[in-house]
Amino acid sequence: VQLQAYGGGLVQAGGSLRLSCRASGRLFSNYGMGWFRQAPGKERDFVASISWGGTRTYYADSVKGRVTISRDNAKNTVYLQMNSLKPEDTAVYYCAAHDSTSSFDTRRLSDDYAYWGQGTQVTVSS
Repeated sequence: VQLQAYGGGLVQAGGSLRLSCRASGRLFSNYGMGWFRQAPGKERDFVASISWGGTRTYYADSVKGRVTISRDNAKNTVYLQMNSLKPEDTAVYYCAAHDSTSSFDTRRLSDDYAYWGQGTQVTVSS
């Protein structure tokens, strides 16, 4: 499966962005999806994930309450709605997919994800 993330940009602190990741190639509903981010000089961190059926989601503590992950299997797209953005949210955001074993299967470890998009830059100014 090929993934293309888009929707990043420059936003002021307190603002919102919605990232999108469109998948192509294989049946999108076979995959659990996740978002990760990597700030300059830091490791790539988990942000959020969603099972293929959309029935289970996980969020990093750092974004819980501010971020919502969702998916539209008919459009082969996963979304990351980010609100109340902070300067520390500045990073390159990557979407990723993992082979799914059930409609509840969702992962938080980057090593579990076999497919990655190219990343989209999010910059939050103070």
